Amino acid sequence: MNDSDPRFQAARLVLALRQAGVTDHGVTEVLERSPRSEFVPRPFEDDAWENVELPIDCGQSMTRPVTVGVMLQALDVHRDHMVLEIGTGTGYVAALLSRLGRRVYSVERYRTLVDKARLLLDRMHLSSRIEVRHADGLNGWPEAAPFDRVLLMGLVQELPEDIARQVGKGGVVVMPVERNGQGVIVRLQKQPDGAFAETVVGHGGFAALQPGIAREL
Repeated sequence: MNDSDPRFQAARLVLALRQAGVTDHGVTEVLERSPRSEFVPRPFEDDAWENVELPIDCGQSMTRPVTVGVMLQALDVHRDHMVLEIGTGTGYVAALLSRLGRRVYSVERYRTLVDKARLLLDRMHLSSRIEVRHADGLNGWPEAAPFDRVLLMGLVQELPEDIARQVGKGGVVVMPVERNGQGVIVRLQKQPDGAFAETVVGHGGFAALQPGIAREL
């Protein structure tokens, strides 16, 4: 088995995940068995298994897979969970979430990304468990709430109020925020009084989530 063999590349990714503290078997398994190459632009297919950000349409990028693993482990998605994702991108993380939870609602501000993600997820026979919407992600998806789990794939200063209201009792939010000039990933769990208890689970650089819908893309 050489280093270009997908099995070797998948095993190497699992090792990197474990070295980063991602030990949840469900998370490592879904990352190992979900080829990222299906979701990356063709010029970057050879780098799909590498732990690197990759450029996608609309000036956006795919998050490093190890960072995704850290976020999914913190999110702790169960089979009966309804999940909201903000920032669909190519649909890669939505696909992972659909294999961990019951149903995924994913919001993306760029129509180009929405159209491509829908086609790809349909081709992979995942569209029955994932719904993608072209909308302002900072508004969440109110008519599908409450959500058991919420994942923000872009930097925010704080949890948007609209999304906070859509988190169910005991629900969990994982999102990147800026603290002291650095990007950190936090886990928020909704308490009985409606407040959120915060835990820092990792570090990572993310572009900021922008309000509104992209007009031209």
